[in-house]
Amino acid sequence: MPDAHPELRAGRDSLARTLITGWAILGGVILLCVVLINVISVVGSTFWAPFPGDFEMTEVGVAVAAFMFLPYCQLTDANVTADIFTANASRRWVAIFALVGSTAALGFSLLLLWRMYAGLLDQKAYGYTTTILQFPHWVAFIPILMSLALLALAAALTLRDSLIKFSGT
Repeated sequence: MPDAHPELRAGRDSLARTLITGWAILGGVILLCVVLINVISVVGSTFWAPFPGDFEMTEVGVAVAAFMFLPYCQLTDANVTADIFTANASRRWVAIFALVGSTAALGFSLLLLWRMYAGLLDQKAYGYTTTILQFPHWVAFIPILMSLALLALAAALTLRDSLIKFSGT
């Protein structure tokens, strides 16, 4: 069945791709802030006093940034692949593998979204915080959950693209 409004789908795709790309860039900014915190801590420990809680903020920042990169990696097909196995495969088999990979990514992202949400509720209910700065753990779950929702969106887009490629082979 032909798409009745392909321009709407293209607009939604463009919006999703822009959002996912911007989210990854924000993850890069967070990673740069982590680096800056560590530089301040090292320089501070040499001349003044170290940045208190630098290890805690590094731990939180790197975890959040890593999750923020996942949707972009899925969307741009930048995940680790075993090309050695598909180098001599037909286009149909490559399309099948892409379809399976996108399906797995979608299932994995939805499973993690569900379980990480449960983790957020537990962290908030028990009031877990970091030792030095008393930063609440549950706060870090918010951008991680947003990342997983965007990963599910990216996986759905790549799944659709894989289905189109598969049906064209």
